[in-house]
Amino acid sequence: MRQSAAFLPPRGQLLAGVYWGGKRMPLIPARKDLDKMSGYLYGLFLLISFGASIAGAICGIGGGVIIKPTLDAFGVLSVSAISFLSGCTVLAMTCYSVIKGKMSGESLVDMKTGTPLAIGAAIGGVVGKSMFQAVSSLFADKDMVGAVQAACLLVITLGTLIYTIKKDKIHTHHVTNSVICVLIGLVLGILSSFLGIGGGPINLVVLFFFFSMDTKAAAQNSLYIILFSQITGLLNSLVTGTVPEFSIWLLVLMVIGGIFGGMSGRVINKRIDEKVVDKLFLSLMVVIIGINLYNIYQFM
Repeated sequence: MRQSAAFLPPRGQLLAGVYWGGKRMPLIPARKDLDKMSGYLYGLFLLISFGASIAGAICGIGGGVIIKPTLDAFGVLSVSAISFLSGCTVLAMTCYSVIKGKMSGESLVDMKTGTPLAIGAAIGGVVGKSMFQAVSSLFADKDMVGAVQAACLLVITLGTLIYTIKKDKIHTHHVTNSVICVLIGLVLGILSSFLGIGGGPINLVVLFFFFSMDTKAAAQNSLYIILFSQITGLLNSLVTGTVPEFSIWLLVLMVIGGIFGGMSGRVINKRIDEKVVDKLFLSLMVVIIGINLYNIYQFM
């Protein structure tokens, strides 16, 4: 069984909510409880969501692929709570990025392929969330759910890294059939929702391979797809009553971090060329692989 940091009880006790000083914090904590919880935890969540959203907006990976495994590594919340908070943060960032791009006339989203992909991702978001709940119910030890997610994300990230390194030598396609686009989006939505990562690197690989997009166009189309999958994933959690417990202040801070990270990422993306974006993307993949290896070890 994985053990949390010294100031927290064992991870197995973190089935829902935030614990501090041996006491579970309520969904909307009282002022005295907030005083007991160090500002360090709130600052940590804000910093991670902000930094991940900057990188997500630049590279088109959403940010959840960084947020989810990083917060898992700290072990301060349940797996389900982290997945939900990560999804909400990604939703806030992508919502800002997509709407801002459309309003400014700078959007590179190909609506002919992007919309069918987004529709498929929206359906996949519901299916993926249901799959997560089903897998979660199979394990009495919820750490095993985290281990399954970390292992899946490790395989996806490693495959993405290899593909990105060799992509110049790989023949790509240009899919235009709407039905095929919906099916591809369905798979992307399932993976992103099940793993709680928004969309992550696999979106970019799919857009590179099946649609022959360049790096910046793929980044914007990826965010567009992620937006739809996260909306339906959130609605599914609300309708089915499977929203985990957590401090509402953490959600507020992470959403703020996501929005401001999206704003900063858009500005930076305009000022750098595709080679820099590719280098940042590869560096992030290496870091994420390392974090997931650590998480698998800790969860098991």
